[in-house]
Amino acid sequence: MNEVNSTGETTTAQFEPTAGSCYGHGWGVLWKNFLELLLVSIILLVAAIPATWLSIADEMGHYEGFLLIFFAFIYSIMVLAPLEYGLPYVALKAARGDKVEVKDILEPYKNYLNVVLANLLVDFTILVGLFFFIAPGIYFAVKLAFVPFLVVDRKLDVIEAFKESWRMTGGYGFEIFLIGLIAIPIYIGGLLLLGVGVILSTLWVSVAAASMYHAVVLRQKRKEMDAG
Repeated sequence: MNEVNSTGETTTAQFEPTAGSCYGHGWGVLWKNFLELLLVSIILLVAAIPATWLSIADEMGHYEGFLLIFFAFIYSIMVLAPLEYGLPYVALKAARGDKVEVKDILEPYKNYLNVVLANLLVDFTILVGLFFFIAPGIYFAVKLAFVPFLVVDRKLDVIEAFKESWRMTGGYGFEIFLIGLIAIPIYIGGLLLLGVGVILSTLWVSVAAASMYHAVVLRQKRKEMDAG
């Protein structure tokens, strides 16, 4: 199926919304956009440094430790989380053949409030689900997997993004779950290769997840065209 990307170029989608196909597609576009994706990951690593102050709070006095924890918490929510939503967007542009630019990591700030709220609500929903026998948490994680793409790429508000992700993931839950399951050995392999491996595994999983979202979008468009 041919499609036109945001740069006006015609690309061909040659993958389906399956875990294996998306990881295969993701591996190819990862290397095609490796430099840009690497720079984005480095920016995220640097941006995460203030949040690591949480780990040394116990070594400080009670008052200082509280202030440090409070600052790190606010920083993580208001600054780091939107940047982290930038990685799925950059991965999505790579997956669908658009031109990838490092500045794309700032795209979440164009829908800032909804990105912050979406991050908080997704995390809270999954944690509540995990508290109730783990399985509901996994289910919620699968059903809300597309929220980061929807609030950043389509600029939906948080409620619309929740509803749309819930709808779009219907029928693809097992494949989305497999994306996460396959990520475990990939991350383990990355850890064995130390720093470079961790970055590479993170980028591969991110592009594979973005490929799943893109493949579902393409399939739904194809169904709408056939129905029309």
